[in-house]
Amino acid sequence: MPSTNPKTYDPTPSRKVAFLGLGVMGFPMAGHLALAGHQVTVYNRSAAKAQAWAGEFKGQSAATPREAAAGCDLVFCCVGNDDDLRSVVLGADGVLAGMKPGAVFVDHTTASADVARELSAAAAAKGLKFVDAPVSGGQAGAQNGLLTVMCGGDKAAFEAARPAAMAFSRAFTHLGPSGAGQLAKMVNQIAIAGLVQGLSEAIAFGQKAGLDMAQVLEVIGKGAAQSWQMDNRGKTMIEGKFDFGFAVDWMRKDLGLVLDEAKRNGARLPVTALVDQFYADVQNQGGRRWDTSSLITRLK
Repeated sequence: MPSTNPKTYDPTPSRKVAFLGLGVMGFPMAGHLALAGHQVTVYNRSAAKAQAWAGEFKGQSAATPREAAAGCDLVFCCVGNDDDLRSVVLGADGVLAGMKPGAVFVDHTTASADVARELSAAAAAKGLKFVDAPVSGGQAGAQNGLLTVMCGGDKAAFEAARPAAMAFSRAFTHLGPSGAGQLAKMVNQIAIAGLVQGLSEAIAFGQKAGLDMAQVLEVIGKGAAQSWQMDNRGKTMIEGKFDFGFAVDWMRKDLGLVLDEAKRNGARLPVTALVDQFYADVQNQGGRRWDTSSLITRLK
């Protein structure tokens, strides 16, 4: 969390909630829940991180997902991938074993639509609700409490979770049945992949042409070429700075989900498939943890 918190929270009844996964996204997201007045218990695979969060935000930490979920109205989660998600949801120490009847599990992991449907069915079998709710906005969005959240699942469960989730959200939107949130996040990543490659080519071309690209982006950023990527990554791309932001490894994981889903539904994604391979090149250059805007390094 930043040292100063500009977020203002809409008044909402205090809920007993849990948050599983305290990475660069989950740590501040759980923090916003606590700052909004909710009673928060956290779980993290590394217990030291959970204890540090509890000390900073005056919350509680638990040794297992099951213990974290005990008595909670809502359980939020943000972990790495499908297997990580199953590991905290299923089994004797999983969150479904500890949730009270009628409680809602909200998963912010970017995962497959298949695992969302699988875990939704597992939750329903225990009288619980599951909402797949991947996010967009990156680390800055999590820290500032301004994430865009794409949700799939039962509409009543979505409505039950929304007031608390707005503590870390700019928008929290229901898009359809289980899996719809994950599919919408795939749309988001397809759009970003193409935009970043286009911006990379534009900047590299302008530099080869001898233009002052900071000035050029200032000009074209007021017209039809404007995008979030240009506004937030154009300057650092010109400067060759990539040691921040959404890592290439994470984008490749997400694009892998996209391409797998496209094989199932028949969508044709020639540009996305190509950009995925360009990101593989960046990984091979040693850029696994560089920001996704590092695509431009292939063109230097």
